[in-house]
Amino acid sequence: MNGTWVVFRREVGQYFASPIAYLIAAALLLVTGLYFNADLTFSVGTKPAEPALIPLLLSFAMVFCAPLLTMRLLAEERREGTLELLLTAPVSDGAIVLGKFLSAWFYYTILLALTFIYQIILVSITQPDMGHTMAAYIGIWLYGGATLAVGILFSAITENQIVAAFLSIALLFILWMGELIGQIITNLELAEVVRQLTLIGHFTSSFAVGLIRAEDIAYYAGITALMLFIAIRVVESNRWR
Repeated sequence: MNGTWVVFRREVGQYFASPIAYLIAAALLLVTGLYFNADLTFSVGTKPAEPALIPLLLSFAMVFCAPLLTMRLLAEERREGTLELLLTAPVSDGAIVLGKFLSAWFYYTILLALTFIYQIILVSITQPDMGHTMAAYIGIWLYGGATLAVGILFSAITENQIVAAFLSIALLFILWMGELIGQIITNLELAEVVRQLTLIGHFTSSFAVGLIRAEDIAYYAGITALMLFIAIRVVESNRWR
């Protein structure tokens, strides 16, 4: 656990020293702010404000943001030759991967917390369903963790950050599009199977409508654990090269 903490602190420091991380944060907050303002303006006098508006937007945004936040974590170490040095340190492979993943998730959690200012604004204007809102935020937090784990895996596979980001975006986009594909499949059983395999399918049908289901929590936890397990095995393979 000490090794995980050391790696975590190092990577968190890298995030707050990286201009790219600040650019991602600024872009994300700008887009969510504009989207929130547009929805709020439209909803006044016509419809209730959508409690899950920002989490729903983030479910698509993380297809692109998660790879950008994770692409350097292991790929840069491999490219610069520092991964070999890290592997010779008294830190386990699991601690390296877990520490880097937790740092990315921590940074994402901060960004997510900043968007909660929109809910404070809603409370001052109207009476939103806070139970619905909290369920959506819990869901998008778990969803974000799963997307970051996918990014970590591809960052471990290649030393090229651009390739890592591209492969992560490709897989995450497929997992996001799966919900739309499931809606056009005429076979109901097959459509349900497709939906159950997608990241977005476990969000829109539960967390986004104010429901917290154990099966959806287990799905995101399982995806995260699987991606991290494979990433650890990939890092471990570098010891034998």
